[in-house]
Amino acid sequence: MGTAEQISSQRVIIPRQVEIMDCTLRDGEQTSGVSFLPHEKLVIARKLLSEVNVDRIEVASARVSQGEKEAVGMICRYAKSIGKLDRVEVLGFVDGNLSVDWILSCGGRVINLLVKGSLRHCTQQLHKSPEEHLDDICRVLRYAEQKQVAVNLYLEDWSNGMKDSPEYVYQIVDTLRSYPIRRFMLPDTLGIMNPLQVIEYFRKMVKRYPELHFDYHAHNDYDLAVSNSLAAVLAGASGLHVTVNGLGERSGNAPLASVQAILKDHFHAQTNIDESRLNEISRLVEGYSGIAVAPNQPIVGDNVFTQVAGVHADGDSKNNLYSNDLIPERFGRRREYALGKNSGRANIAKNLEELGLELTPEQTRRVTERITELGDKKELVTQDDLPYIVSDVLKHNAPEDKVKLVSYMVSTSYGLKPLASIKVEINGQQYEADSTGDGQYDAFVKALRLIYKNYLGRTFPLLDNYSVSIPPGGRTDALVQTIITWRNGDKLLRTRGLDADQTEAAIKATFKMLNIFESGE
Repeated sequence: MGTAEQISSQRVIIPRQVEIMDCTLRDGEQTSGVSFLPHEKLVIARKLLSEVNVDRIEVASARVSQGEKEAVGMICRYAKSIGKLDRVEVLGFVDGNLSVDWILSCGGRVINLLVKGSLRHCTQQLHKSPEEHLDDICRVLRYAEQKQVAVNLYLEDWSNGMKDSPEYVYQIVDTLRSYPIRRFMLPDTLGIMNPLQVIEYFRKMVKRYPELHFDYHAHNDYDLAVSNSLAAVLAGASGLHVTVNGLGERSGNAPLASVQAILKDHFHAQTNIDESRLNEISRLVEGYSGIAVAPNQPIVGDNVFTQVAGVHADGDSKNNLYSNDLIPERFGRRREYALGKNSGRANIAKNLEELGLELTPEQTRRVTERITELGDKKELVTQDDLPYIVSDVLKHNAPEDKVKLVSYMVSTSYGLKPLASIKVEINGQQYEADSTGDGQYDAFVKALRLIYKNYLGRTFPLLDNYSVSIPPGGRTDALVQTIITWRNGDKLLRTRGLDADQTEAAIKATFKMLNIFESGE
């Protein structure tokens, strides 16, 4: 094997078309805790075949359960109805006629036959010699041919086979190459390989058997599944195996979306994948599997098309300075601009523009300050929350406020009533008071009433009703909306406060009421 520099300098031959086989319904279902119902498998299979347009799908292992048989039957009936039955494949075993008959009973026509790809697996797991194993394989191949079942062949543990017993691998392929096997599929079953090893071993296979079609099947134990898949293509692989969201045993398999994007953008390889459907299939599998997609998962993660830093939003407004070829619209998504302490005015402006809200520079500054304040509290603010923040800031921070909160402290202790200490400014004069209450907000209001009674000789409206909720349309828990109904004689007044903290939201609603009260409205 050459050095990385030597390999990179060699001529790279990319197949004109790279075949994509999705294993979500077989290998992906081996993710710990994942089990798809038959109708869920059908829905996923339909979307993969008809919308995402993968070339093939591996949907089950033969002879697993009655439920699996039902699922395979449903998928095969659907695939046959749209002329794609030959794209539906089932993992089968070297078990005489059993796997082939099981697949036929489901309506299937393709078996992915699992044979041993390393001498260690052959001798230590099967307790057979290579010749004995080959005899068993050939019996299955002859029976499949007799039943007109197409065969692809997995060389299980091929990576260790090439590492420790390459002559065994060659013995298996030398014997089987004369059979009508469509594809020889080379898995890194234990995820042990790195890209340089993949290139070395794959080139040996392609050089020795130039007429054969080779697939590569990666596992992600060292977080190299995507890199190894691309290395296989560089070395001559005609097909790759992937799963939606990278589902799979242990650390999973190569994620469909990542493999597709890199194949297209970095190597200009052609596939049949409809990229605009990748986000939809990701969300569907996420829901059915119960395995959440990481927010920073490339292509399909919630945050990957979200700009956080204000300087990035500013750059996007200036000839897309912070964009690359991964345009969100390409994958059925759109770019978003996060709202938090790093947002800056450019992010705010982008979000306001999308909502059709026009603010003055001063108003934008005040809204930015408020979002920064929420960000310091580690709150995530969404675009759906923005209209409520704008409304709250512009109403609450009006320059004509006659009653202003200067500072306050509320505390609670086990066995003691909550305590509030406050300082307020009323018509330019500052006042202080302390009080206890049945809750933090109750203590705060009682301290306010003491100020009005002791210093101003008057009262203000009584609290009639108090409700707390998430703002309608808000998608996060960043904001709490508090609506308080006040009674002043026979008149009712409702005010609203918005904040990350419930007590703070109630205090803001209270000061809105006091300013209305002071203005005599």
